[in-house]
This record gives sequence, structure tokens and C-alpha cells, in this order.
Amino acid sequence: MPFLSHLYLSPAELTALWLSAKVAFWSTLATLIPGIFIAWLLAKKSFFGKSLLDSLVHLPLVLPPVVPGFLLLLLLGNQGFIGKWLHEVFGITIAFTWVGAAIASAVMAFPLMVRAIRLAFTHVDRALEETAQSLGAHPLLVFLTVSLPLALPGVLTGIVLAFSRSLGEFGATITFVGNIEGETRTLPLAIFTYTQIPGGDGPAMRLVILSIIIAFAALLVSEYLEKRALRMTGRNIDDRN
Repeated sequence: MPFLSHLYLSPAELTALWLSAKVAFWSTLATLIPGIFIAWLLAKKSFFGKSLLDSLVHLPLVLPPVVPGFLLLLLLGNQGFIGKWLHEVFGITIAFTWVGAAIASAVMAFPLMVRAIRLAFTHVDRALEETAQSLGAHPLLVFLTVSLPLALPGVLTGIVLAFSRSLGEFGATITFVGNIEGETRTLPLAIFTYTQIPGGDGPAMRLVILSIIIAFAALLVSEYLEKRALRMTGRNIDDRN
């Protein structure tokens, strides 16, 4: 039935969706531990260069996405500063692969993860941490048993935001790894490709609708986790700012 055929994704569309999910999963996983550490550092510690670190972390949010993509190409491309060494010594190629796409997505999603987790750590009651330390708990144990559990809703929010941002990454990805079908053509790149070819309006619309549904669901989950985090810290929902 022609009508029903429009309700299903083609193999190429499914491949783009699966590749996007794989890239988003690994980019989020790769940034989770660094994101938690940097967020905790910015929320709980005062040190020389803190403002500089904060600015560097959030730089991808204000730069045109092609700029981080181009810098990654200069750094990790086969002729790049690090990429050339990896290619010649270990035979590892990062540019124009799905791994490169995951790295580009991680760079662009990292600030959102850090912002959400940092906010959660800021709301953790310092008195609880000091009490645990006064009882002889090692700082690492205090972090693992007090700070991190209380900040967990914020960590989950950061994961959701980073994952959804990775799913929608376009500029840095296409600059660093190109638009190779089955290898680097993620959901946004597939939509772009379909808009450039005759008869591509149908597939593009299907992927656009799918992207909107995923983004909307991610925002709902993020809002729910944020409200839960605020309730756990005893703050009113309207006091977020």
C-alpha cells in the first residue's frame, strides 16, 4: 500500500538513525567522567585559571560549529598534528570515520553536560560534605557517597542533554568527517542530503519529524530530572535563576 510505505523508514534512513544513536551513545559515554570531574571542579573549587577553564569548556557553545570541526581536522586529520602520528605509527584513522563523528559530537555536547552537572553540584549542601569529612571520610569517599548521589538527577539531565545534542550535531561533524553514507551520515546529515536531491522531500520530512519527536522527548526528560533535582535540594522550581 503506497500510503503505508510512507510510514516506514527506508534502509538508508534506518542506517542514519542507527549511526546517530551509536555516535551519540559513545560521545556521551566518553564525556561522562570528564564532564563530572570538570563540573565538580567548577562548582566546588576555587583556583587560579578557573574563569579561563570555564570559558574554554563553554567555547563550543558560542563558536560557529564549523570552527571546532576545522580545528579537529587540523589536529586529528591524517595530516594533522596528532592524527598524522596516529596514522603513521598505529595505522589509526579518525577523520572521515564514525569515531571522528563521535569525537566531534562530544566536543559540541560537552558544555551542555558540564552546565547541567555543575548546577547540580552547586546545590549540594556543603554542610553534608563537611560533616562526612569531619567523621574521617576520605574526600574521594565523600564525593562518591554524598556529593555524587545528591547530584545524580543533574548528572542524568546532563547525559540526556549531551545525548540529544549529539544526535543533532551537524556543523562540526560534516567539517571533520564529511558526509559518507553508512559511515558518517548521521540523522542531520541525512536530512541535509535528502533536501539536496530530487524526490528527497519525503525522506527528509520523515527524518525531520523523527528528530522533532526525539528532541521533544529529551527536553521533557531533562525538565523532569531538573525538577526532581530541585526538589531533592529543597529549592522551589521557580528559584532556578
